[in-house]
Amino acid sequence: MKKYISYLLPSSLFTFNLKNKIMQTILTDFYTLTTYEKAEAGKFTAHIHLNKDHDIFKGHFPGNPVTPGVCMMQIIKELTEEFTGSKLFLKTASNVKFMAIINPFETPDLVLQLDINEDGEDVKVKIPLLLARLLH
Repeated sequence: MKKYISYLLPSSLFTFNLKNKIMQTILTDFYTLTTYEKAEAGKFTAHIHLNKDHDIFKGHFPGNPVTPGVCMMQIIKELTEEFTGSKLFLKTASNVKFMAIINPFETPDLVLQLDINEDGEDVKVKIPLLLARLLH
């Protein structure tokens, strides 16, 4: 039986504005989108794998690697761009709380559920749950 841990409070909400249609990542080799499923209109489940050898983990924190919250938010942005086919920038973020530490050596595989709603110039993303698969 697979076990999961929740990392973001239910109903975290991100609002992005549309820029253009070019996909780009700033987290080069930080994570890999291994698979994703589109369940229904605007609902996606993404499976990602964190690169435990990335330089970010050497400095955050030496000997005790922790995935920075800002990187998790960037991953959500990049996945939203991938799923909508649009270049976005963060407009607002509300009710965002990181409930546990993500150590890439202990939990490198994450499952993100995104509920994406395009509303004119805004793209709203509700993250009901961010799950980390425990391999133990």
